[in-house]
Amino acid sequence: MANDIAAYFASEPDREAAISGIVNHIEKTWDPRMRRQIIQQSAEDAVGLSELARAAVDRLALTLRVG
Repeated sequence: MANDIAAYFASEPDREAAISGIVNHIEKTWDPRMRRQIIQQSAEDAVGLSELARAAVDRLALTLRVG
């Protein structure tokens, strides 16, 4: 699903805006368990995330650690 969201935002010319859009979507619509799972799977390279999706998941992981 993260790759599908990233594909939607891929047309955004500003990469940072695209990443923020993906993170915002995931934060608003995904259950906390789903967010934790994608972060864990990404850290273990257990999912085939696109570059843009991986950047968003990495940022999401940082916001969860800080927040």
